[in-house]
Amino acid sequence: MDRSIAMRGLVTLALCAVVVGCASVTPVPYSEMASSAYMAPDKSDTSGRVPYRYSTQVDWRTYNKVILDPVTIYRGRDHQFGDMSDKDKATLAAYMQNRFADRLRGRFALVNARGPNTLRVRLTLTGAVTNTPVLGTLSRFDVAGAVYNGVQAARDGEGTLTGSVIYGVEIFDASTSRLLSAYVTKQYPNAYDIKASVGSLAAATAGIDKGADAFMAQLN
Repeated sequence: MDRSIAMRGLVTLALCAVVVGCASVTPVPYSEMASSAYMAPDKSDTSGRVPYRYSTQVDWRTYNKVILDPVTIYRGRDHQFGDMSDKDKATLAAYMQNRFADRLRGRFALVNARGPNTLRVRLTLTGAVTNTPVLGTLSRFDVAGAVYNGVQAARDGEGTLTGSVIYGVEIFDASTSRLLSAYVTKQYPNAYDIKASVGSLAAATAGIDKGADAFMAQLN
């Protein structure tokens, strides 16, 4: 291999690591979420996708109905939207509402009134990062970028120059308003999901898809 090409590859690889490190956002237990006082670091989560959680012993099979509140866009000082526009936040919130509703319909009857055997789910969009235009996709094809993203894909890590979404989930017993479960999660696509690297919000919406699947797995 030409030495100059090899050197360029090493430099690119190093830059990828720096960029991912700088761009990566670490969720916090958002102070203005109602359940923040109950959540604690989730030491059982080795992926880093769910850094904070509160849970109780629940037999989810006893519930067959659910109230899904409108997705809330977090306005607290510790939000992690950066300079994202209000329009993009609203787009993500609407996508999250529809995606979670679709997933819930496969397991529960969606209702509007409190009652027995009914859950209430509250989703709070607390942060998001957009894709880096063009470079995010090109980094999957550059030799060094391909190596780095291959490693990240194997360890379920974030890809280079790729966006993500962060949100809180709170689940209540609708009839008693008792908090059953709450967590903060950061979701992003597989590092080699090329489709999710095209379009500023593609990675964030792909993250919502993954998060909705993980949410339903908890309730089944």
